[in-house]
Amino acid sequence: MQRRVSVTSYPAWRRSLSNLPGRYISIYRPSVKCEAEKNKAQWKTMGPAKVAVPSPKNFLQKHSKDPKLPARKKEQDPKKLPELSVPRRTDRPVMGIQSKKNFINTNAVAVITGLPKKPQPIYVDRRQGDKYLLETSGLVPKYIKKKDYGVIPKYVTQRNEERERAQKEYETSILENLRKKAMKRLTDEERKTLLQGLKKNWEELNQEFQGLPVEMDTIPKKLNKEKLEIQMKQLEHDIDVIEKHKIIYIANE
Repeated sequence: MQRRVSVTSYPAWRRSLSNLPGRYISIYRPSVKCEAEKNKAQWKTMGPAKVAVPSPKNFLQKHSKDPKLPARKKEQDPKKLPELSVPRRTDRPVMGIQSKKNFINTNAVAVITGLPKKPQPIYVDRRQGDKYLLETSGLVPKYIKKKDYGVIPKYVTQRNEERERAQKEYETSILENLRKKAMKRLTDEERKTLLQGLKKNWEELNQEFQGLPVEMDTIPKKLNKEKLEIQMKQLEHDIDVIEKHKIIYIANE
């Protein structure tokens, strides 16, 4: 069954479309289109359209990229040859020079009147007779023949003088204090008694320290342990000082 379209409805359809607003078209459309075509046309082959093809003669050669030193300047004239220490091939010896000197007699007189040559000292270290120079062997006592052999160096004498000066100043200060009755010297018996008393105190503290518990789980135990360690270290220091110094001065009360 064929459908019939009335001719009268077509103008009405056209009239309805003409009443709709027109499609939006950007004013930059021509410039954008031109720019896109221009950029795409140059890179269609994944690279520039026209590239200068290198010549096959300009291939990479060995050491072509190594830095080159500047040319060496020639100081001398290339035409001028350097002076030689040997005679040239074209040189001729001077002829006709004669001497009346008797070289045989001159050499004989020089040998007779000259001093005999001293033999060089050597030493032999093997039965086969291998000889070596004695001077470079280390067997010659050269060191004891020096001018400053056995002389005390200056820095040692200077140090001894400074030590003696300091000792004298210390002794004078001690004497002055003794004169003022500000200090007195301990006798040997008092020194021994003091040393024995310090050692006895250290033994008592050490015995008390050995009796401490292994686990320190409370604060009083830790403080007691630290206190014992400090007292023992102080006693050890005092004992060491008294044992090193035989003469001890104390302030007079």
